Amino acid sequence: MPGMGRTLQSDNPTIVSAFHTALLHQLFVVFVIGAILAVAFNVIRSVQFRRLAAAGRVTFPAGPRWEEAEPPARRILRIGFGILWIFDGLLQLQTSMPLGLPTAVIKPSASTSPAWVQHVVDSGLNIWTLHPVQAAAATVWIQVGLGLWLLVAPRGLWSRFGGLASVGWGLVVWVFGEAFGGIFAPGLSWLFGAPGAVLLYCVGGLLVALPDRAYATPRLGRLVLTLTGVFFIGMAVLQAWPGRGFWQGRVHATAHVGTLAGMVTQMAQISQPHFLAAWVSSFGDFDTAHGWAVNLGVVILMVAIGVALCSGRRRLIFPAVLGAVALCLADWVLVEDTGFLGGTGTDVNSMLPTALILVAGYVALVRLPAPIPQATNVDEVIPQATPGGRWWEWLTPVYLMRLVAALGAVAIVLVGTAPMTLAAANPNADPIISEALNGTPNVIDAPAPAFSLVDQHGRPVSLSSLRGHTVALTFLDPVCTSDCPLIAQEFHQADERLGSRDKKVYFVAIVANPIYRNIAFTDAFDRQEGLAHVGNWLFLTGSVEQLRQVWSSYGVLVETAGAGAMIAHSDLTFVIDARGNERAELEDNPGSGGAPSVTSFSSLLLDRINLVLNS
Repeated sequence: MPGMGRTLQSDNPTIVSAFHTALLHQLFVVFVIGAILAVAFNVIRSVQFRRLAAAGRVTFPAGPRWEEAEPPARRILRIGFGILWIFDGLLQLQTSMPLGLPTAVIKPSASTSPAWVQHVVDSGLNIWTLHPVQAAAATVWIQVGLGLWLLVAPRGLWSRFGGLASVGWGLVVWVFGEAFGGIFAPGLSWLFGAPGAVLLYCVGGLLVALPDRAYATPRLGRLVLTLTGVFFIGMAVLQAWPGRGFWQGRVHATAHVGTLAGMVTQMAQISQPHFLAAWVSSFGDFDTAHGWAVNLGVVILMVAIGVALCSGRRRLIFPAVLGAVALCLADWVLVEDTGFLGGTGTDVNSMLPTALILVAGYVALVRLPAPIPQATNVDEVIPQATPGGRWWEWLTPVYLMRLVAALGAVAIVLVGTAPMTLAAANPNADPIISEALNGTPNVIDAPAPAFSLVDQHGRPVSLSSLRGHTVALTFLDPVCTSDCPLIAQEFHQADERLGSRDKKVYFVAIVANPIYRNIAFTDAFDRQEGLAHVGNWLFLTGSVEQLRQVWSSYGVLVETAGAGAMIAHSDLTFVIDARGNERAELEDNPGSGGAPSVTSFSSLLLDRINLVLNS
């Protein structure tokens, strides 16, 4: 039967097309913002040149200069995490993201966590589920914008605010996208990415947000390395804990493999280059055969690295950092399988951010910021405003360019933040979900077939008696327990969202069951679905001959299966204007999407009703 049993796949062409369209529209906005900022830059430069010419100068006056260059450790963090944010944003361009991220990434990551964690994750996941296109496109621009912000703003408050913005968005992703990095789930292991990649992005952003004076002494580097060492020791203890499956390569010579071997074997099966799959598969086979030895080696290495990092001795810290980075890279390739392959990868996982923090911590310990000599290039200094002039008239070209670039990066973040905020504030699913499930509504303008039936109270109702009102018409089985109650709720939601305009609209259902068609059944259905006291709701019925004539005239197929045990019928809705003309035909199959599909169709139906009311 048309319209029954459908589900949305992650590659649904309607959703994918809408996703690409949203990205292109937002890209246009980004280009417009870039053009405006470029014009502003050139206008300011023109004003500057006129001021210089009027003053008889050809260069900017020297003024206060930065006494120190950017601390090397901070530069490593800023550039490294800036690149990672951009790469993660580009991963969000995958066509599977709008529909695939909730089902293939977020829900599985939360499935083994406690119920309260799943509840928190579901509260955020609801936004993505209701508005998959807006959420997926917004995430692209937020993360690309954050990365550019870190890259183009090397100094000052703009740069520090970029670090804080990274912390804020990182916490959102860590909680709702990574289920707190899985730290509350059983089987927690550093090898599998604990405590979550994005939490490490937050650490990096926090370090970037610190004032430059924090890098003036080795104290910050020592603190970062010591805390990392404590973390390694804690993770080593967890890795060595008996009964968690890491000591077994194969469980008692059975077909079941240990925790690590099982994870690696699973990762080897995803879509990826052949050579990488071969490496991962080979390591999985090795761990299956030598699981105890592999886990012992990992535990010893992690403890040794942790102790050395906590020692505070540079001669021990340097090899420990090298060993930790090597272990991170090995785990990133052989266990995490780089983290972003397979079609739904959203980041590079935790090992590269860990290595980045380790390197930056060591650099902060051994390489302090050095004063730079007096600048000889006037474009590299930040002059004071000349008395009588405006501050922006005397900005050096380099500083002005950095300021404009930072503003552009912030604007890109806002291009993503604005639709995400609007989506979070809208509890109703986007109509695109219903269109993806059932197709785009047919726009028509022809006289609607007449009917003359009785309503749930026994009163005669005809199409002509509804003239002067817009009519939303569907066909329901009053004893159905699957699709029909959902369709009734779609109509009810659309009615409630009409507000004061509901007096101009009737929501009408016609019985689609030749057996259970009496008024008693329609009345029971109304009471069950909370429609009994809705003034503009009509549930019409009649004789079998009358109903069959209406079904035929509207193209509704009704079939009795299993000796009357089930009635299958088309899920169709029609919008009829006040003159009695059909204006739209919508296929209304709730599918298996649950509440999002229901509110999505109600949004689509409401749009069509308002379009007719406004015509």
